[in-house]
Formats: sequence, C-alpha cells, structure tokens
Amino acid sequence: MSKHVERNDQGLAGDRRSFFGAAAAALAAARWGFATPSAAAPPSSTPVTGPSRFAAFKRVDAGDLSIGYAEDGPADGMPVILLHGWPYDIHAFVEVAPLLVRAGYRVIVPHLRGHGTTRFLRPDAPRNAQQAVIAVDVIALMDALRIPKALLAGFDWGARTACIVAALWPERCAALVSVSGYLIGSQAANAKPLPPKAELSWWYQFYFATERGRAGYAANRHEFAKLIWQTASPKWAFDDATFDRSALSLDNPDHVAIVIHNYRWRLGLAAGEPRYDALEARLATAPTIAVPTITLEGDANGAPHPDPAAYAAKFTGRYAHRLITGGIGHNLPQEAPAAFAQAVLDAARL
Repeated sequence: MSKHVERNDQGLAGDRRSFFGAAAAALAAARWGFATPSAAAPPSSTPVTGPSRFAAFKRVDAGDLSIGYAEDGPADGMPVILLHGWPYDIHAFVEVAPLLVRAGYRVIVPHLRGHGTTRFLRPDAPRNAQQAVIAVDVIALMDALRIPKALLAGFDWGARTACIVAALWPERCAALVSVSGYLIGSQAANAKPLPPKAELSWWYQFYFATERGRAGYAANRHEFAKLIWQTASPKWAFDDATFDRSALSLDNPDHVAIVIHNYRWRLGLAAGEPRYDALEARLATAPTIAVPTITLEGDANGAPHPDPAAYAAKFTGRYAHRLITGGIGHNLPQEAPAAFAQAVLDAARL
C-alpha cells in the first residue's frame, strides 16, 4: 500500500507525475483488457478552453432508467465514467473529456437520475434518490453498455456514487478519483448533530426538509442553483452562459422530487426502497475502499466537506491525495479541468 499527499495548482506537477509513457499505458491496457491508449502529452498546465458541447449524446435503457449520456473516444478504449453532482450536470466535464479522449480513453458522462435527459422508464417508479440507488444506476449503465470494468471519477453526488461502487463492487471499478474523498454516509451517522458553524453550511438540507423548501426550490431552481455555485465556489468567476448551459438539466421533470428525496433521506425524513436495505446496511458500516484511488480537494471549496485526514484511512489500496490550489472550489473538474484529468490518468497507473 502506498499513501502520500501532494500539492499542485491548476497546472500539473512535472516529470515526477508524468504519467503517460507508453509502458504505463500498455500496462493499464493489459490489466483491464482494453485497447492501449495512444501515447500523448499530459494535459497542459495552461487554462483549458474547451468545446461548448460534447461530441455525441446517446441514450440507453438501464435498470429503472432511460439514461442520457455523452460519449467520446474510441469504442475499444479503457472506459472512464465521469459522474457529476448537484446542482451541476455533465458539462462539469466538458473540458476534462477531450483531455482523456486525446489520451485514448472512452469517456462516458451520464446524467444522474433527475437531471438532464435521463428519465424513469415507468411513470409510477418511486422518485428515490437514496445513496445506494444512484450507484445501482451506474452498475446498470455499465451492464447495458457491456462494460465489465471502468475507472470512475466524480465530485459531490458523483464522488459519493463512485465511492459506493468502488466499495461494494470493486471488481467493476478499475480505479477511483473522488473530489472531497470518502463521502459514503448513513442515516444513523447523519442523525448526529454537528457544531453550529458546520450545521450552518448545510442550510439548504434543512430548507429541503420542509414543504416550504420543496415549493421554493420548484419555483426558483435556477436562482437556487446559481446561489449554490457561488457559495460553493466563491472564487470561480463563471459567466451566465456557462451556468445557463448546465441549468437546463435542472428542468428535468423529476429533478425536484429527486433532490428533495435525496436530502430528506439523509436526515431520515424519507424512506428508501426496501430492495436496497441490504446495500444500505453494508454502507452504514463505512466500508473501506481497496481500489487504487486519488482524492482531490480545492483550496477554496465553500461547500461542506471533510478534512482529508479524516478519511485517508478509508482507502486501503494505493492512494494519493492532492490539494488543488489557485482558488479552486467545489466544482473542481470544471474549475481545474487539467488537474482533474491528470488525476484520472494517474489513477489508472497506481
């Protein structure tokens, strides 16, 4: 087991972390049975100006959902699944994806349930957003696309989901990149009160616990989301066009129900589905994660997040933590795409 901590800015460290020699690429390909990614220069340390949209959008029926997702890269490349959070969408990775594609990876970026183009297959399906079910969605997506194993990377809800897949189905997770580290929780753990200052940072969770909060979010979801973007990333000077592009995903007809259920479930105010009880029981034990992992944190993350020292021991395999400096907030892949892409590519060789 290897554990170390690294610091870097929006750019990338030098030769010590230069990841993509042909030998490392070949080793990863041989390990996971995919085509060898082409040798390529690591992502540039200069700010990235990426495309305004993904190359291709697709849809597949998977489990309870018809999942809308973006895909790019060679079909036989090693799959990387990028998972967004709330209140964000797949465009958090619009500048990360080309960097991975350039390195020969198959990049898949799904809209989580209740976001964007993803829809429930049955109108009477529970609009359930407990933590286990979103991970089940990812496994269903992998099954539908016939992907036996993928590298998973995400932030916010997406980081939690990636951690859950890595913990419960390690055979499906080649490696993990998780912003803010180990985010698996339980209703019992969430019932424990926090110090007042920490509770204040969760104000929206308590707002969503009320019917006033549900109605307020339904009526003002775009304004609400912009406020979260601003407070979670106080130094990120995003423009209206960048926000509006992602805000369209919040107009999903199930969005409000999914968001409200997620936060109410966390507090024990809403029930999950019994068919996931066994998975939640396993998650409640705070299982360790043995797959190769890199965790990331921005130095200006204004959203609630744990201290890296509090979760380092939860990663029992090869592991590194990186602090991304330069005013980087909660939406780390969109604010520092080169650093996020580098972590994905480095995780593949741990």
